[in-house]
Amino acid sequence: MTTLNQSPIVQTDMLIRRPVGEVFEAFINPEITSKFWFTRSSGQLEAGKTVEWEWEMYSVSATVEVKEVEKNKRILLEWGEADNRTTVEWVFTSRGDKETFVSIINKGFKGDEESLVDQAIDAMGGFTMVLCALKALLEHGVMLNVVEDKAPDSNVKDWQGR
Repeated sequence: MTTLNQSPIVQTDMLIRRPVGEVFEAFINPEITSKFWFTRSSGQLEAGKTVEWEWEMYSVSATVEVKEVEKNKRILLEWGEADNRTTVEWVFTSRGDKETFVSIINKGFKGDEESLVDQAIDAMGGFTMVLCALKALLEHGVMLNVVEDKAPDSNVKDWQGR
């Protein structure tokens, strides 16, 4: 059996065929983000601000501490339970006037090896779904509802991967 030498770092990436300003805005503006990820937010992402994100269909929420925002380039935040907070970073790379490469990096998972692996797999799947849903929304105007439809019959415990 292999043992982990460090906590996993999750990275998922996607090319979105829209200008960087539009892609960036989709993550900081809850009026847009709620069309492909969470259902409600207490506010827009701004450096130094704490916001609450809700997924009403699962009766769960997350407290998000926004650490840094570099317009059209980067968002850095911490989220999760007090004893199990992780860091999430979005990096936006403009590829000409009509394309943006988005990278999402999630790190700082805590727990035993089995828990670390479970959290990393859950984060990779979740952030990959978010990027796919964003791509469908911005490129084609389609709301996929992938987050809502991922586990329609599960309870909160199942949805959180615990």
